[in-house]
Amino acid sequence: MLRIALLQMTACGANQDANLAKGDAFCRQAAEMGADVALFPEMWNVGYGFFDASQPGARESWAAQAIGRDSDFVAHFRALAQELGMAIALTYLEHWPGLPRNTVSLMDRHGEIVLTYAKVHTCDFDQEAALTPGDGFHVCTLDTAQGVVKVGAMICFDREFPESARVLMLQGAELILTPNACELETNRIGQFRARAYENMAGVAMANYAAPQENGHSVAFSPVAFDEAGHSLDTRIVEADAEEEVYLAQFDMDAIRDWRRREVWGNAYRKPGCYGLLASPEVGEPFVRADARR
Repeated sequence: MLRIALLQMTACGANQDANLAKGDAFCRQAAEMGADVALFPEMWNVGYGFFDASQPGARESWAAQAIGRDSDFVAHFRALAQELGMAIALTYLEHWPGLPRNTVSLMDRHGEIVLTYAKVHTCDFDQEAALTPGDGFHVCTLDTAQGVVKVGAMICFDREFPESARVLMLQGAELILTPNACELETNRIGQFRARAYENMAGVAMANYAAPQENGHSVAFSPVAFDEAGHSLDTRIVEADAEEEVYLAQFDMDAIRDWRRREVWGNAYRKPGCYGLLASPEVGEPFVRADARR
């Protein structure tokens, strides 16, 4: 049984010291609840904050808040992961040549960074045009007290593209961690449920609490039918709108058995017919002048 703590919080604006302290407190609460992994909402160090483009110097001041993997902020949570014996998926505005990135680093229970992923599907129709998109999806082997698990990550808008989770599945991901920062309503939650089912992988998403967003952090198992063929509700947990640590418990033995015997995932795909999926061409009515390829 692998326990993922969804850290549903509101941020303290761009006050990184306050966000660090609050994140520390929520991680400690997660550890007390028996969590193996703590998952932050998106871009936590600056509270998913951006800038007022009408104000001179605002963009530069915002970009100056970006931090590196060797920063004191990241180092604090690496030390905390080791202290608590719990993996931590920490999100932050990452310093990067040119434009900063929207990043998550997964630290194992020994405090080592085993995966760093930058958001590929940046929201270029909005302020995320000020970010450098990530250049690929990655999976790592995470050592937990419950055993090793193959873990991947995607961030917010990534989950709205089936290719994101599919590439992670093809790399062996059994569990996909998803930091988030937007309203989670029935359609987005339905999309997320489908990502688990179609890729035979567990999915866990942490969102900001109200009033910053609407909460509803959620986790789904891919195990959709019992042994008699009866449909199961794959939802493990769905939060309300309030600040809280919500614990999602994944039965990894059941998930692995499901992956061995059922037909989704990579069993019966026909990749030779999918060439168009990798085409950069965009036709009407989907042409957008601000889209980046």
